[in-house]
Amino acid sequence: MVEALANLQRTSESPLLRKLGELFTKAGFELSLVGGPVRDAFLGRATTDLDFTTSATPDEILEVLKGNVDAHWDIGREYGTIGARIGDDMVEITTYRAESYDEQSRKPVVAFGKNLNDDLFRRDFTINAMALRLPEGVFVDPFNGLQDLIDGVIRTPGKPEDSFSDDPLRIMRAARFASQLGFLIHEDTFTAMKSMAERISIVSVERVQVELSKLILGDNPREGLEALVDSGLAEIMLPELPALKLEMDEHHHHKDVYEHTLRVVEQAISYEPEYELQKDLVLRLAALMHDIGKPATRKLEGNGAVTFYHHDVVGAKLATKRLKELRYDNDTVKAVSRLIELHLRFFGYSDQAWSDSAIRRYVRDADDQLKRLHVLTRADVTTRNQKKSDRLAHAYDDLEKRIVLLSEQEQLNAIRPDLTGEEIMEILGITPSPEVGQAYKFLMELRLDEGPLGTDEAKSRLLAWWSSR
Repeated sequence: MVEALANLQRTSESPLLRKLGELFTKAGFELSLVGGPVRDAFLGRATTDLDFTTSATPDEILEVLKGNVDAHWDIGREYGTIGARIGDDMVEITTYRAESYDEQSRKPVVAFGKNLNDDLFRRDFTINAMALRLPEGVFVDPFNGLQDLIDGVIRTPGKPEDSFSDDPLRIMRAARFASQLGFLIHEDTFTAMKSMAERISIVSVERVQVELSKLILGDNPREGLEALVDSGLAEIMLPELPALKLEMDEHHHHKDVYEHTLRVVEQAISYEPEYELQKDLVLRLAALMHDIGKPATRKLEGNGAVTFYHHDVVGAKLATKRLKELRYDNDTVKAVSRLIELHLRFFGYSDQAWSDSAIRRYVRDADDQLKRLHVLTRADVTTRNQKKSDRLAHAYDDLEKRIVLLSEQEQLNAIRPDLTGEEIMEILGITPSPEVGQAYKFLMELRLDEGPLGTDEAKSRLLAWWSSR
């Protein structure tokens, strides 16, 4: 507690905060630092988002800021928010609010509030309902947010049903904070999440996607993902995840795919520093969705085994569909789908080392996702059989070494046929046509199978192939 308050005191002494506080006080208004920046100050975490709340109206905020900031804008004026830049710092200043939502609307109905406590009451969780009055640096905590921060608890300032009715996205935000902070969701808050999960359907897909991404990029995504599944939220916005809880019986045995998936996500995160990946959204999405093709491909065999043939291909298609529905950008969708499609390619290498040709194809098919594929493949090993785990790890070590060696010899990252399209047309005496593509593909297969041929040998092989068609 003492250290937390010391962190907040240091924050209150910031020249920027003092300057803004004095400007608003001189003009006859209240100003407080609020929400995330206060929470993060207690946690000793740096923050770049500086949010303030004030008794001034948007017009009055602008009058105070004019001539005292480097730039300002009113793009959020409809909701009472004015933005400004002061040196390298970006700030948002919002009029006290008493916000409410129409139950059938995705957009808030904004009503300006009259005092700081009312503004704090309408915020999502107690840990975000703390403020620092400026410039005097007085800490305001009417809903015991600091104690919840210390205890690691997520709960709403008032009745959770009222809070979630006002903004259904808060239901998902609770899971996001569980991921980011590793906190537990209060029992009453979680009960409301479960009973009101269907409300998330009125929230725009774009807002849901942002929250999902923040959750996945948290330090403790397992906690957030479990909250999504256990509350019923995932059934609505990511149904492929709870579907991994496949039924098991005494006659047919397979690993718990849902638990395996959560472990793969955790293990992928643990590999990120080694592969110079930092909170990589594409990798984490691929880890989360790599086995979503299993429910559709599950087959019970007569000998008691369970198979999931082609779940990689099916999973890649399902991931593409889901990510597009969640409005992820095309590059992210394509990369995640490719990783899922390739995540089984390695298995079998430990039984019989690949030829140079197979390694070239592996690198070519992975293309710019090779580093992520390395991580996903390693993370996918969750067996408790230590001997099997060690064997797979050593096999992948060997594969990576061979990729490096071949890359040094052949520049694998830029594999191309020995002849360009223009050279193919000149040698064969043809114009742009499907035949050029067929010839290019033929030479690429030769390149992958045999390595660099050289221009003369490639020309000879091309002519022989052309004449035999």
